[in-house]
Amino acid sequence: MLEQDTIIALATPSGSGAIAVIRISGVDAIERVSPHFRAASARELTACESHTVHLGWLYKGERLLDEVLITLFRAPRSYTGENVVEISCHGSQYIQQEILQFFLKQGCRMARAGEFTLRAFLHGKMDLSQAEAVADLIASENEASHLLALRQMRGGYSSEIQELRNQLIHFASMITLELDFSGEDVEFADRSAFRRLLVELHGLLKRLIDSFAMGNVIKKGIPIAISGQPNVGKSTLLNALLKEEKAIVSDIAGTTRDAIEDEITLNGIGFRFIDTAGIRETQDTVERIGIERTLEKMEMARILIYMMDAAELTDSNLTRARTESEELFQKYPDKPIVLLVNKIDRVSTKLRDEIGAALPKALFISAKTGEGLEQLQQELLGFIETGFLRNEDPVVSNSRHYEALIKAQEAILRVQEALDEEVPSDLLSIDINQALFHLGEITGEITSDDLLGNIFANFCIGK
Repeated sequence: MLEQDTIIALATPSGSGAIAVIRISGVDAIERVSPHFRAASARELTACESHTVHLGWLYKGERLLDEVLITLFRAPRSYTGENVVEISCHGSQYIQQEILQFFLKQGCRMARAGEFTLRAFLHGKMDLSQAEAVADLIASENEASHLLALRQMRGGYSSEIQELRNQLIHFASMITLELDFSGEDVEFADRSAFRRLLVELHGLLKRLIDSFAMGNVIKKGIPIAISGQPNVGKSTLLNALLKEEKAIVSDIAGTTRDAIEDEITLNGIGFRFIDTAGIRETQDTVERIGIERTLEKMEMARILIYMMDAAELTDSNLTRARTESEELFQKYPDKPIVLLVNKIDRVSTKLRDEIGAALPKALFISAKTGEGLEQLQQELLGFIETGFLRNEDPVVSNSRHYEALIKAQEAILRVQEALDEEVPSDLLSIDINQALFHLGEITGEITSDDLLGNIFANFCIGK
């Protein structure tokens, strides 16, 4: 799959800017650029050392294209493992296209999405999980997702998996050796040491699998559904949290007909708030569809905010609200729920005390004045384990890795059962090889062209 031609692409976002960077990678990348570059130092690029920067002028024949900086990386000490030239030019779209088109005519080829990183993987500069982390790092939008991607790009849990996989390969080879001497009834693989390795490997896989629930929501943003009856202030709360007029606010019941989403960052973690349609009985077809979607969002959300109007919580309404909240906690026993009593600025201290006695789990806020919003934010952060931000515990956020870990764990369990039942070595080796296969899928020892194509197709061109 490793192609030997020279590729070129814009490494900075398209459009006008102060500067743009054009990246060229390939065996003859330096030779393709050198004849068209006149360095201020009068040195030829082909004679320059790796990891050096050169000021000069780029020419198209006798026509000056631009004054540029050229950064030189010689193989194998480059991102791709090949010779790499990076041309920093002025950020005019015209200049960018002139340079790109010129080198395309000189025999370069436009790079495909992710092709620079693919070449880095194929040249052994990084394993597959690290390569995938590059795309996650580029896409990170908050501190938590940035840290997850950065740790994975630096090795993350793949190094630990690789070490245990190598030990498993050793035992697999010993068991294969036993098959060659099956007639002599000998054991080359120490079964006690093998069991200890399997326990260690199973423990690692379980920790990584368990971490996916957190890693996945951190990567994508933690979904929080804001629900409740019409006119309790859901849209006002969303606007207050976002500090902008995202949702329409009106005294007319049923204003919100569909879910409105946006994200904010609290303590480095992205929270994706979903303002939903008010829940009530209605004959309006469009509003009813919105309410059905509200119930769907409540099921899908990781955290649920349920709002009530303080001014409405009097007498029989307060009893109904208590029953309603109890039913809510029973319906979602495994989901963190924040019971919010809004518009607290409109009620007396006496009513506030009565509501507090009837709804002891409730938080009091005024989405309009901002009272209680900070307490709400702290409550939301309390539901999320943020310790991984301060330590080096591995966290899985990649769905492909998660699936491979699940399959590897299943294979390891089968190996443990086979050992306990003292099955023949040939049957034991089948499950060991299955475990090796799925562990290798994570780091890239086991790959296919289709798999690599799917992974790198999600990268941006130029990376």
